[in-house]
Amino acid sequence: MKELKLYIGIMSGTSLDGIDAVLMATNGTQVELKERCHHAFATPLRHRLLACANGEPLSAKCWGELDVALGQAYAELVRQLLHTANTPASEVAAIGCHGQTVWHQPDAPLPFSVQLGDGHRLAAHTNIVTINDFRRKDLALGGQGAPLVPAFHQQVLADAQRVRVVVNIGGIANLTLLDPQQAVLGFDVGPGNMLMDAWCQQQWGSPFDEDAAFGLQGQVNQALLASLLAEPWLAQAPPKSTGRELFSMGWLVQHLSAQAQPVNAFDVQATLAEFSAQAIAEQVQLLTISQQPLSPQLLVCGGGAHNPLLMQRLSALLPHWHVNTTSSVGVDADAMEALAFAWLAHQTLQGLPGNLPAVTGASRPAILGAIHLPG
Repeated sequence: MKELKLYIGIMSGTSLDGIDAVLMATNGTQVELKERCHHAFATPLRHRLLACANGEPLSAKCWGELDVALGQAYAELVRQLLHTANTPASEVAAIGCHGQTVWHQPDAPLPFSVQLGDGHRLAAHTNIVTINDFRRKDLALGGQGAPLVPAFHQQVLADAQRVRVVVNIGGIANLTLLDPQQAVLGFDVGPGNMLMDAWCQQQWGSPFDEDAAFGLQGQVNQALLASLLAEPWLAQAPPKSTGRELFSMGWLVQHLSAQAQPVNAFDVQATLAEFSAQAIAEQVQLLTISQQPLSPQLLVCGGGAHNPLLMQRLSALLPHWHVNTTSSVGVDADAMEALAFAWLAHQTLQGLPGNLPAVTGASRPAILGAIHLPG
């Protein structure tokens, strides 16, 4: 058995709730979470990132400053993580940093995806080899550049005895089909927490709907729900990926404005939760899965795993599935994506592919990421 080495994974997703970092030991097949930490974005930085991700024009100066500010924030969190874990930087093989996506357009005539977070600065300030910019190689090969976590899901959650679907509910929700009888399948399914979070922030000044406190006070507005579910992107065949470029507050306001009657704020929140749940459940129901002796499992990770309304609705909409979190099978639901990018850093250093062409649509497997040396 190959020796386990330490890697750090950093993830800041489309929900823009903050930065997750993990210290992980792996040899590519075994994975052990050693330590994890989370740090919220400073309010001014979060506002600037939101403006950028929502399409507000930025000068080259502002763009560069955001890149540096994120690099510094990532480096500070790495130092905090190592201090908490009582681990010197010299023992870490590499950092895998997703970066902050500020624009993602894989289906345009000139497809690209931009993740900010200065990798040079992160390497220099931590003295650790840093790998970032994981998505653009896949895009260069005709892929979506996302999702990239299904390869990691396959590594840590595949079960020879039963079908598992892993649903990561971050800002955007994506799923991975792990069926022992067929190749791995994965794609984005629509908004996860993004619209719910944005509505909470606008209406009540809360960063998210903790314990579904707002959503549980409302009733689903069927007319609004039907309008949201009619979004053409939802019916698009995979491979596919999406982000704030589509599912923005502007998109939601357009649907609200088209309603015959104003919709109560709590009802909007309840409807957004139902929208996310139905978008996920519909794609799960469309999957072709093999017949296994054990009932299929739907394993949820990401922030959505903590939303009781969302979890209840997934269980109700998928009565033949055993719905739980990935934590129930040994992989921390809050650390999943950061773990994935630590694992992707290992793949890169070992000269191994990080993408799954059947998932992203790339023409071939590829070694992903740009390597930044500290010296």
